[in-house]
Amino acid sequence: MVWPENVGILGIDLIFPSQYVDQTELEVFDGVSAGKYTVGLGQKKMGFCTDREDINSMCLTVTSSLLEKYKIPPARIGRLDVGTETIIDKSKSIKSVLMQLFTPHGVTDLEGLDTTNACYGGTAALFNAINWVESSSWNGRLALVVCGDIAIYAKGAARPTGGAGAVAMLVGPNAPLVFDRGLRATYMKHTWDFYKPDLTSEYPTVDGKLSIQCYLNALDNCYQLYCEKARALSPTSPVVGLDTFDSVIFHTPFCKLVQKSLARIGVNDYFMTPPSKRPARFPGFEKFDQLALEDTYFDKDVEKAFMTYYDEVYKAKTAKSLLVASQLGNMYTASLYSSLVSLLITHSCEELMGRKVALFSYGSGLASSLYSLTITKDATALGSIMDNLKNIAPNLEKRHKLTPEQFCAVLETREQNCHKAPLEPSGGIDGLFPGTYYLKNIDHMHRRQYDRVPK
Repeated sequence: MVWPENVGILGIDLIFPSQYVDQTELEVFDGVSAGKYTVGLGQKKMGFCTDREDINSMCLTVTSSLLEKYKIPPARIGRLDVGTETIIDKSKSIKSVLMQLFTPHGVTDLEGLDTTNACYGGTAALFNAINWVESSSWNGRLALVVCGDIAIYAKGAARPTGGAGAVAMLVGPNAPLVFDRGLRATYMKHTWDFYKPDLTSEYPTVDGKLSIQCYLNALDNCYQLYCEKARALSPTSPVVGLDTFDSVIFHTPFCKLVQKSLARIGVNDYFMTPPSKRPARFPGFEKFDQLALEDTYFDKDVEKAFMTYYDEVYKAKTAKSLLVASQLGNMYTASLYSSLVSLLITHSCEELMGRKVALFSYGSGLASSLYSLTITKDATALGSIMDNLKNIAPNLEKRHKLTPEQFCAVLETREQNCHKAPLEPSGGIDGLFPGTYYLKNIDHMHRRQYDRVPK
């Protein structure tokens, strides 16, 4: 079979709310110790939506933005997949809502629907798009992947780990960001670390400690399987490990967990290294020889030792990918891909060309994958993506800061109005970014109407 060549991401865009709450001010408001959110979690600001924006409006905004930036006629799209866990209808898909951007152009032959499993849905949607382009079903058109969420929590320890945002990705052949064929490792398991059983509420049920253990356990399994597959593909190549990658990015519930996760890959490299070779590669780590990998999830000595050992590697390969996450918070399905955006906007074209990037995706419940992509050495093709992301950093600075009191009031309004119909939203539209779609009203039959801020 002749495969389409260099299948991957042709274009990418990110949108986020126009208001945020400062995490330092939230620490004071919540009466917690200074640094609990900013140092302990690694978060600076948190984006959030008023009742004027819902998951439909966010996906409309990012989809239209990407099509307009890249000047893609709707007829060029042959598949549209959506990944989200922000469910506002148990039957009607967000993809069907997005069709209002396509049907006026006569485009109705458009495959794909919504995919849901916590924060993993965006990755599943992306894999669906990649698989479609590489299949006999492909009709030569491009695929569009949209992932986004509004992450909010009830009052308590988890609330500072919220966030909101959406990412759209254009998928096809001859891409600047090429998926490495055959190098996709997946680990899935039944767990109760985070879930949303109450369909009348936007708030999840969370077992925080279990969630972190599940995340790290999934990373262990995905990384080891990835290394196994990489060795099988290239048996004569050097040993596969952290050194294989120029950049490593992660799904980001909060930034501090990502720093621990980079070190966790180092822990795996340690245990996968034959004991006789460990002293040369990991000097002074002999005290960990008698441990088993599964016993180290909450071992503070192991965590501290490897985070210290890999601190410079973290700074070189991962830290810059957290720019957006530290400013917006957890975007659930869009989180990993906001890290990809961050990687692109914090480096020059010359620095990025030819890089191999590892991506770890995790969704509670649980579903996870680790895969890799290679960035083109074609400066013109890569430059197009980077040029279309130039508005991201300025828009982060243009947002409006609301007080913790205002933030909590917005969440209370969302809580009171959850699934309410009819509804006239109370949030203002004057502060929304140009081109933003917003909820105009919900009628007595729960039908949602949207309008758009002029560009």
